[in-house]
Amino acid sequence: MNPKRWLRKHSLKLLAIRDTPEAIAGGVAIGIFFGFTPLFGLKTALAVLVAWLTGSNILAAVIAGALHDIILPFMPVIYRWEYDLGFWLLSHPHHWPPPLIRIRWEGHPWRNWTTFFTVGKPLLIGSFVVAAPFTIAAFIITRAVVHRHQVKRAARETLLLSAPPEPEDNPS
Repeated sequence: MNPKRWLRKHSLKLLAIRDTPEAIAGGVAIGIFFGFTPLFGLKTALAVLVAWLTGSNILAAVIAGALHDIILPFMPVIYRWEYDLGFWLLSHPHHWPPPLIRIRWEGHPWRNWTTFFTVGKPLLIGSFVVAAPFTIAAFIITRAVVHRHQVKRAARETLLLSAPPEPEDNPS
């Protein structure tokens, strides 16, 4: 799989959507936001729901969630940064979490629901903070690119409609 070709194919799908630049950019921003969260299996469903509630483009949210999967190999590192940031924000007084070497890696505690409050809560809070600047940047960039593309497409369609018809070769 060629990531550059995959990215181009999916970005062209975004440009082919017939909606306002704000709606498409909102969908992309929502998809990117939920792409950073550790809500495995719920990312797409939540992106669709929030896009529908905000009047953003649902298809753009789904495509952006798929585009976010390009950084999938780096997600363990990103999740660790998100956890560190969330842990720091939730601790009083603020301090960083212990290194991974000191964490007990036994199987049973990780399958317990209370683990969500000790690990999941800082990870979720950190993911919201980390995703916010990427979401804003995605909205601004997407709106500008889609607006430029739609203006060019409208000018091209106007030019084609106003062009004089080609003379037919009539041998008679």
